[in-house]
Amino acid sequence: MPKMKTKRGAAKRFKATGTGAIKRNKAFSSHILTKKSTKRKRGLRKSDLVDSANLKSVRKILPYL
Repeated sequence: MPKMKTKRGAAKRFKATGTGAIKRNKAFSSHILTKKSTKRKRGLRKSDLVDSANLKSVRKILPYL
């Protein structure tokens, strides 16, 4: 059986942590920033972990992560 292919767009967006959790960046931080508060923009800079509801689908498209 051939190797499974990784979705390359997803591979650029997600990284694995040392414990095996999957790290992601937050959305809504690239434009239309004038109406967003400073506190909100500061929070968007930080990375976050993939939620348990989406973990199964992310692992499916990233078989070797």
